[in-house]
Order: sequence, then structure tokens, then C-alpha cells
Amino acid sequence: MYAREAPEGILCRVRAGGVDTCTMSAWLRLIRPGDWTKNVFVIVPIIFWLPGEGRAEGAPAAAELLVGVAWMFAAFCLAASGFYAINDAIDARSDRLHPVKRRRPVASGAIGSVQAMAVGLAMVAGSLVCAAMVSKAAIAVMAAYAALQVAYNLGLKRIAFLDVTCLAVGFCLRAAGGAIAISIAISVWLLLCVFFLTLYLGFMKRQCDMVSAGRDGAAWTTSAPYRGTSELDWLMGVSATMTTLMYLMYALSSHARSIFGVRALGLALLTPLVLLVVYRFWRRAAEGRSDSPLSALIEDPLVRFGIAGFAAGAWAVLYVPGVQAVLERVLLV
Repeated sequence: MYAREAPEGILCRVRAGGVDTCTMSAWLRLIRPGDWTKNVFVIVPIIFWLPGEGRAEGAPAAAELLVGVAWMFAAFCLAASGFYAINDAIDARSDRLHPVKRRRPVASGAIGSVQAMAVGLAMVAGSLVCAAMVSKAAIAVMAAYAALQVAYNLGLKRIAFLDVTCLAVGFCLRAAGGAIAISIAISVWLLLCVFFLTLYLGFMKRQCDMVSAGRDGAAWTTSAPYRGTSELDWLMGVSATMTTLMYLMYALSSHARSIFGVRALGLALLTPLVLLVVYRFWRRAAEGRSDSPLSALIEDPLVRFGIAGFAAGAWAVLYVPGVQAVLERVLLV
């Protein structure tokens, strides 16, 4: 074993047999497996289908449906990682001006632009293969996602608001893919909730990038011409309000009531936890910290509490026997 110095002054180890730990780390940072958590939206449709329509007589077994969901989840993981690599190759020059983004594998020189582009294209092709294991409709969703990402990289990312809208539509396609994987109709409520939540997270990402660059005095500017953090604060405020409003309107809607009965009101009671997580993400953006949901889970105990509390509460409301009877006795319905 011997050591070498990598870009950014990182000391790497090369093990016997030629395994370079820095090269392995660089490839992992390029495809960002930690961001695969964002593909959880593929799983959301089956989570809300099981306690409602999934209990109906003649409904298919959950184990059968999970196979299609797993293929769809894998497809979006490959597609997202592929476009991360492609985007990093395209943006390498501007990323070198940012205090955080300059450490990305392509911008730092750890991986060549051509290599990153080739791997990215191969992963996108692999995503279409995974989608083909589900259905033709799944292939169409993945093709639409790929077309959206191409349009984003070719120019939409340089137009304020449209850049983040593209990202939000991409997450809506994830949710649609999850619904297609289990052969159910796509809920407009699901699409609206996902759209506004991810719109908020997209503006949060822009805010994180701008604050961290300004704090370090870097010459980097956003691809889209946002007029400073005050504009992004306003956009985050509006999208955060719409996120919370859409969730609450869904929980109180006749649609949710027809599927879950009084249990839908239990979902409405979880709204304060939604607000808590939204607030903590805004605070991270104002401090210029990482916009990664995984980083937020690791670093922020209140984010962990909010997400864990919401997950536990939703599970109890939707799946635990006897909760419906308790809600009927306690709440005026």
C-alpha cells in the first residue's frame, strides 16, 4: 500500500492490486447514491394504496406489486445518477468558482469530463432497461424524465423559476412512475403535494448555493439569474405555504375521506410535523448548509424528530387496527 495526493490536497491510499480509494470515492460522489433517498416518491403511491384500495376484495398481493415498484425505483436511481454525472461534466468550469461545488469529482479533476459523460449516458440507458421490466407506460415516463433533463441542461436551468419547476416536474414523474408500477390511477392530490414540496426544496437548494458562495466571497453565480437571497426567500415562503396547504387540503378532502374514512383526519393532525420539517429546511438554507435530505437527517435532530414522527404517525393512522375507532370517538366528524 502507498499514498498519493489527490486534487484538493486529499491524501489517498492505493491498496495492493491497484485499488485506489480516492478514485472509488470520486465515482461514488459523482453518482451520489446518498441522493437516491429523493426517489422515495416512487414508493409513496403503494404506501397510500395498501391501507385503502389495497384492502378491497380481489386486490393484488402487495408482494407482486413491490417487484414493479423496485424496478421503477432502480430506474430512477440510475437515471438521476446518470444526469448528475452529465450535469457535472457540463458545469465543471462554473463549479470550479464555487467554494463547495469545486470539490465535485469533475470540477476538481478527479474524474475527466468525457468519462463522466460516458458513465452518465450508460446509466440513463440502464434506467430505460429497468423501466422496460415494468411496462410500456413506465418506459414512457422514463423517456419523459430523460427529455426533461436534457431540456434542463440545454437551457431551462438558466431561466429563473423554470429551472426549479423542471426539478419539481421530475419528482412528479417519480410519483407517476410509482403509480404506474402498481397499475393505479395517478392522484392529482399526490402530484400537487409532490410538486410544491419539491419546488420548495429546489428553491432551498438555490438559496444554500447562493448563501455559501456569498459567505466565502466566491465569484460563482447561479445559472438562473435570481436577484439575491431576498427573492429566493419569497419563493421559498410561497412554495412552503403551498406545500403545507396542499397536504392539509388533501387530508381534509372528500377524496381522502372516501379512501381512508375518518383516518384521513388523523393525517391532518400531523400537519404541525410537516411545518416543523419545512421550517428546519428553511433555516438550513439561510445558513448556507447542505441541501441534501440525507445530510439534514444526519445533522439536524429536529428534522429527524419531525420525519420520524410523521412516518410513525402516518403508519399508525393508516395501518394500526383500532385507530379508526379512537378517532371516531375523539373527533367531531
